[in-house]
Amino acid sequence: MKGIGGSTAAEQLADLSRWAEIAPAIGQDERLARIEKARKLTRDSGADALIIGAGASLRYFAGVSWGGTERLVALMIPVTGDPIMIAPYFELGSLEAELAIPVEIRLWQEDESPTALVADACRAWGATTLAIDPALPFLFVDRIAKSAPGLTLTSGAAAVDGCRMHKSAAEIALMQQAKSMTLEAHRRAALILREGIRASEVIRFIGDCHRAMGAGAGGSGSSTFCMVQFGRGSAFPHGLPGDPELHEGDMVLIDTGTTVHGYHSDITRSYVFGKPDDEQRRIWDLEKAAQAAAFDAAQPGDPCEVVDAAARRVLEAAGLGPDYALPGLPHRTGHGIGLSIHEPAYLVRGDTTPLATGMCFSNEPMIVIPDRFGIRLEDHFYMTENGPRWFTEPQVAIDAPFG
Repeated sequence: MKGIGGSTAAEQLADLSRWAEIAPAIGQDERLARIEKARKLTRDSGADALIIGAGASLRYFAGVSWGGTERLVALMIPVTGDPIMIAPYFELGSLEAELAIPVEIRLWQEDESPTALVADACRAWGATTLAIDPALPFLFVDRIAKSAPGLTLTSGAAAVDGCRMHKSAAEIALMQQAKSMTLEAHRRAALILREGIRASEVIRFIGDCHRAMGAGAGGSGSSTFCMVQFGRGSAFPHGLPGDPELHEGDMVLIDTGTTVHGYHSDITRSYVFGKPDDEQRRIWDLEKAAQAAAFDAAQPGDPCEVVDAAARRVLEAAGLGPDYALPGLPHRTGHGIGLSIHEPAYLVRGDTTPLATGMCFSNEPMIVIPDRFGIRLEDHFYMTENGPRWFTEPQVAIDAPFG
């Protein structure tokens, strides 16, 4: 069991220190360029303005990291004219502390209608069609429609996804750091495994590792999520509830991630505690081959769905599947990643988005053997003009997970 067991959480944490060089946050110039690109894509879609609600896209354009609530916080971007921010009056100080772009702020009191401010802005701009952030809750869409009768509401996905799918060098650097941190946490987690250890202890340790390395926007973050499954639990893509104990011969599946300035990592490793049996090794080797085939198929200009098809061909040739049937691959091969852990485009049949420079994806064609075990090898790659490039090198072997 090379690289598995033989150490303790205390030993591994004592050996960890903060990451030497934290990748720089996104600068104002890049955010302003994003807004200009969003204007063009909004105009090209036939709309006159775009509204962005609280969430990942607001962080993308304005640097504001708030999640959505029942109170409208939104950035409005006209195709011509200056953007405005709409927010509750009592949030002004907090908003100004996070805003990363210069923008006019229009405020509403608790007994006032924020969507009336949306309607007023559209009238002032002469906007007749408003593109809606695809993540904006229906609660607000419905209220905008009532506040602005006659205003056409349309999807803003072309503008939002058209910007966010294509990562800049600065975004890729932030994701590279997050993924490198998570891979190091994985490596150390494997070393603390022992007979009888509970999943909760591994989860706490991985969170402590991320924190010690300085993950998160302010350097005090932990894991954004962490799933640790042993044995039969590994056969369920998102695990089983409970706090299982580790036993000799169990498949270990750990899926975890963190963020750096909001940009995500999401890496899975699968290996056996003890000596793998012939079936575990055979399925692990198939998973490795499917992941490699998916990577090789990711070529500029080809549709995203060809990557999923390449992975499935490997599995089906070995008698697994077909399609989503088990034993086999029960879900898509991969997803886009950035400020959201799952975001467009997707490596799945039916997604014909052309692969292009700057797109970032997970590559995780999991194999499930029902009620026995599952194996998921998940690494991420980004597209260059010459093809895909790994953020993290894939797992080497079932009994040497980190080389």
